Parts: sequence; structure tokens; C-alpha cells
Amino acid sequence: MTDTADPRCARPGVTGAGASASGTGLIRRRRRRWLHGTALAAALVSLAALGTGWAVYAKLDGNITADEAAAAELARYEKDRPTALVKDARNLLLIGSDSRAGAGNGKYGRDPGTERSDTTILLHLSAGRRSATAVSLPRDLMVDVPSCLRPDGTRTEPMFAMFNHAFETGGSACTIRTVEKLTGIRIDHHMVVDFSGFKKMVDAVDGVEICLAEPIRDKPAKLRLPAGRVKLDGEQALGYVRARKSLGNGSDTDRMDRQQRFLGALVNKVRSSDVLLNPAKLYPVLDAATSSLTTDPSLASLRGLYHLVRGLRGIPTEQVQFLTVPRESYVYNANRDQLVEPAAETLFARLRADLPIAVARQAPDSTAQGGTDPGSAEHAAYGSDDPSRAPMFRGNTAAQDDCG
Repeated sequence: MTDTADPRCARPGVTGAGASASGTGLIRRRRRRWLHGTALAAALVSLAALGTGWAVYAKLDGNITADEAAAAELARYEKDRPTALVKDARNLLLIGSDSRAGAGNGKYGRDPGTERSDTTILLHLSAGRRSATAVSLPRDLMVDVPSCLRPDGTRTEPMFAMFNHAFETGGSACTIRTVEKLTGIRIDHHMVVDFSGFKKMVDAVDGVEICLAEPIRDKPAKLRLPAGRVKLDGEQALGYVRARKSLGNGSDTDRMDRQQRFLGALVNKVRSSDVLLNPAKLYPVLDAATSSLTTDPSLASLRGLYHLVRGLRGIPTEQVQFLTVPRESYVYNANRDQLVEPAAETLFARLRADLPIAVARQAPDSTAQGGTDPGSAEHAAYGSDDPSRAPMFRGNTAAQDDCG
């Protein structure tokens, strides 16, 4: 048979079948080079993506400030601290600081040298993460504040004072020790967030919707809002939760009620939207959250935060509860608060033992329920001496809708 191979395709000195085999080999070599090049490109893209992911992780991880000073102070008094009674339950102290230091905070006042706890919430996460209970502690509550370390290295004397005095004089460690002395509850973790951080969180989720029974015209809080459903941006949300004198009845209790309803709406917003599943939406939320946080060292990383919150996604909104510690006007000063007993101890004992409680907008009358009369509509209305029955406190859940 005549060889029909094109001599132009043959190498010099190679003809016929040899030239055909050589051509095939050339094609294979080119294909291998193409495959190697494609694999290299894919590897480079993967490395670039990994590098970007690592850069994002490193940025978010580096945003969080570790509260090393508080950790050292708490370690100093370890033997005096309460013992945790339930292994997997966790108690966090969430502190909203009114510090005017830092970017964006100076416009809220002229007191940069003083930092107070504007809002403090004890958050109890049940073992197995069946429920989450957030208890507001009034800043004007009269409590025993232990001897605490001041920023200048000196120590205060123990005193009976308003609760927010603890944070003002001794920061988060003093606040934690005061809460543990008050409640007998071991605080496992703490977080401190300032005004700017709060606003960034709200803006990162594209605002939070609330329902107003009446229009708001509040000049000090810079709020002009209509009645009905309203979506608040970060600045509006901050004014709404901080206003004290001109909204509602002007009391701190009314202000805490508003804070609790807002936090319930915020939980609903995050849970009902696709924020947690959409990286483009999740990143700004994580960036806002981490950059505004000062936490205990064990939480001061994305890994630490992840291990804490990973079980929270399964808690039904009906089991995310908000309430204020049972309180009433202080007997010697109507502008201060004191605990209502035995209701407050009932609440603290239930949290220590990781036993359930219940909340309602208006706690039922204790005598009608056949329970002990604790003396205030703000606290347990029944079942205070029956562990099998969850005592009822005035509060709300994340599932409740003010407009519904």
C-alpha cells in the first residue's frame, strides 16, 4: 500500500508509519502540556480562593479584642467565684458600654474619660441548647460591689452602690464579680459592645423592623417615626433602645422592655432571612459583630464564637425569652431599684439549676394561680416552690410580634 502521509508532517529522516507515530506522540505531548497547564491554573485559582478565604478569616479573627485584664482579675478571685452546676449550660454577660471613646462614639456625649454599663444582660443558654433566656439587669439596681481593680492600678473599697458603678470603676471583671455575688450564677463568658458596634450590627442586617403603637417625636433621641411597622437603621435603633425620658413612662424598666422587644425582632430578622446562608450577606454581619466586640480570651476568635453559637440555630424563637430581673423602687430612693424577693432568687435558682421558666407580656395574678404572692407584677406569679412547674415572669419571646 502506498504511504499517503504528508511528508511535511514528518521529521527529517522519518517517513511512513514512523512519521504517523511521531505525529500522534506530538499531539499527546501537547495534550499533556495543556492538561498540566489547566491543572496548574486550577491549582492557582484554588490557592487564590484559599488565600482570599484565609485573608477574610484572619481579618475577622483579628477584629475581636481579647479582655486579658479581666481574665487576670477573675483568675485572682477564682476561689470566691460560684461553681457551675450544669455541665453543658452556659451563662454569658452581655455589656453595652456607653463609652464615648473610639470612632463614632464621641457624638453621644462629652464624657470620654468615663465608661459605664449602659445595658447589661445575663444570657443563659440551656444544656442541649433547648432555650435561651436573656435577663436585663437595671443599671440603677442597688447591689453589693466588691473591691475591684481600677484602671490606674489602685483598688476600690467594697460598697453598696448602683449596679453600673461596678463597670465604671472596675470594668468588665468588676461587673462579672458583682453579678456573680448578686445571683450565685457562674459567668462563663462575657462580651462588651459600644454604641458604634451596635449601629453597625443593625445596618449589617439591613435594618430591623419593629411595630409602634404611637408615632415617636423624640428630639433628644433624634427620632421621628410613624405608628405601625417601621424599619429602623442603626442610628434610629440606637436612639430607640437608649431613649429613657421621653418614650413610654420614662422609666428604666420601660426602656429595658423596649430593648428586649428590639432584640427579639433582631433575632427574628437574622433567623428569618437568608443571612446565615448567604456569604455576601453574612460577611458584613460578621465583620460588624467581630469588630465591635471585646470578649474573654476563650471567645476572642472565630473558632471560639463558632463553638458557642453553633447550637443556637436550632432553638425555636418561642424559646428565646427576654425579661427583666424582678425589681421595684428602692425603699430609700424612688430613683433607684432593688430586687423583689423571693421572686429574684426563684429566677436565679432556676437559672443556676438550668430549670425552665416562662414569660408573658403580663404575668398572671399570683393569687388567681394559687401560688405564693411575690409582691410584684414583674416576677414569678406561680410555682415558685414547685420545681415541676415553670414560674411565670413578665417578659416576651422572639416569636412575639408587637403588631400581631
